[in-house]
Amino acid sequence: MQLRKLLTADAGAAEAQAREILKAIPGQLDSLFLLAVALRLQDKHAEALAVLQQPVLALSGKIPVEFETALVLAGLGRCNEAIAVLKRIVGREPQHIAAWRTLGDQYVRIGQAAAADDAYFRHVQASVHNRQLVEAATALGDNRLAEAERLLRSYLKACPTDVAAIRMLAEVAARLGRLEEAESLLTRALELCPSFDAARANYAAVLNRQMKAVAALAQVDLLRARDPQQPGYRVLEAAVLARLGEMERAVAAYRAVLQEVPNQPKVWMSLGHTLKTAGRQGEAVEAYRESLKLQPWLGETWWSLANLKTFRFTEAEIAEMRAQLERPGLTEEDRLHLHFALGKALEDRADYEGSFGHYDQGNAARRGMLDYEAEKVSEHKETLKRVLTAEFFAGRAQGGSEAPDPIFIVGLPRSGSTLVEQILASHSQVEGTMELPDIFALVGRLKDAAGKPFYPDVIAALTPDERRELGEEYLARTAVHRKLGRPFFIDKMPNNFLQIGFMALILPRAKIIDVRRHPMACGFSCFKQHFARGQGFSYSLEDIGRYYADYVELMDHYDAVLPGRIRRIQYEELVGDLEGNVRRLLDYCGLAFEENCLRYYQNDRIVRTASSEQVRLPIFADAVEHWRHYEKWLEPLQKALGNALPAGPAKAS
Repeated sequence: MQLRKLLTADAGAAEAQAREILKAIPGQLDSLFLLAVALRLQDKHAEALAVLQQPVLALSGKIPVEFETALVLAGLGRCNEAIAVLKRIVGREPQHIAAWRTLGDQYVRIGQAAAADDAYFRHVQASVHNRQLVEAATALGDNRLAEAERLLRSYLKACPTDVAAIRMLAEVAARLGRLEEAESLLTRALELCPSFDAARANYAAVLNRQMKAVAALAQVDLLRARDPQQPGYRVLEAAVLARLGEMERAVAAYRAVLQEVPNQPKVWMSLGHTLKTAGRQGEAVEAYRESLKLQPWLGETWWSLANLKTFRFTEAEIAEMRAQLERPGLTEEDRLHLHFALGKALEDRADYEGSFGHYDQGNAARRGMLDYEAEKVSEHKETLKRVLTAEFFAGRAQGGSEAPDPIFIVGLPRSGSTLVEQILASHSQVEGTMELPDIFALVGRLKDAAGKPFYPDVIAALTPDERRELGEEYLARTAVHRKLGRPFFIDKMPNNFLQIGFMALILPRAKIIDVRRHPMACGFSCFKQHFARGQGFSYSLEDIGRYYADYVELMDHYDAVLPGRIRRIQYEELVGDLEGNVRRLLDYCGLAFEENCLRYYQNDRIVRTASSEQVRLPIFADAVEHWRHYEKWLEPLQKALGNALPAGPAKAS
């Protein structure tokens, strides 16, 4: 027992103790075996093999001795001999996961990729019996992500080629929003085991979440080639097609799966999402209701109905949501979604106190799941202001792509940016796409490559040619979303306001439109919106206020150092004078006025944001002062806004 403890801490001390025991009890089986292990751990492979070849061990027939012999042979580079021993072990004990994993490692070393793939795949199958992996999987299933990550990282230190553990760690990273890390881990798992279809499905999903839909579809094609009727792969294919804007194909794919396996509440929900995006609200409502028939406590589906904005719940549906909140064993995810949905249902009935109570509970639950730090945003803003000065840009007047194609719409969510996008996308020369992640992806990659803590320091060193190449790469990456052949396209990622300096350098002829709404109205609208991901500031009134204040301060800085580059649209003014503001907006974009831009609500294009139903209606002023119904509860927002709060509410002009 002492020897085994020593092995994990000090192999040299373990060797010494084993030799002392063997002096007293020559040939003692366990001590001889542990001596061999201690020698191998010190890379004394030849000495370890000599111990293992002593008859008392070599003739024992014990699998641990044979496995140790295989490890020592592998350490000596005698791969074929190690493989022979390992094959003998798995023949006797097919669930020996370490033997399968080590066998895969040895096949990799001798260049037999197909045999390695098979060994790793059998390792995955056997891993369901591994206590450490079962413990990590249980933590993952319970959403105890920190614990799961700790267990998996510890396990992978000892077993770095365990593809099952790599896949689970990738799942942890994906759930924590670390998608690039998840992608890297899954790439490694598939390099080791190309037939690990579960990992490939995860890989496709992670690519899709990063808007790499073309690459994701290629992975789905590989999966479907192996198993064309597997429902999970067909659902994944539908999700990727929806990301690519192939809505009719996506709807058809979802319906084909549901025709064969109709009792899938989350697939019905995904079908509802796709129909909503395609503008088919009636069918979307039907799909969501089918989802709730199968799983009436599925909070995300209730919220999806509420998120249609123009949908109204019946009294019976409100009663059902309240009943589901009392359901034993309700998950925190379902609970917070139900709170957001009830908040919207009661808001529509003018029960503002009850409505705010549910919004508050839903936000508190989501905020508790996040590690968002408002101070980091403020620090990043200060870094941007320090680096991106007027002198900085004056010294970099040359470079970047000369293409005028992109029109960036930035600001905060719920500011009216989808309305502005819909107006512009109704012009014959402009195509609306979606909230594209490509600017952030380019910035993130530069940071990683240069090893800098903040990206502004990285772009200072870029040459004019490098800036041009980055601009061209952005255009190439976004080309997949341009389906209409129009000369201009919109990128409506609101958070791109943080990257305006970068955008101005790599795309100097791009247009940048900042859509702004009264901070109390915008802030509360963010608070009552449950975003799928990416808006961690929006679940606390104080965080929202600080974020808005940082945004205004940064935009003021950009106005000073890039005079004339940014066109500001005030939502309240747009509502009050649609035509006048549209004419000025089109003039800024260098576009002739077209009447279709005033009839934007007749445009049946795909809209993916929370405002998708609202922008299919004529403009209305009801939302301008709606926040005042909640004013008595919004003091934390008001205080946090500070100087960003105007002296009086913005009125429609």
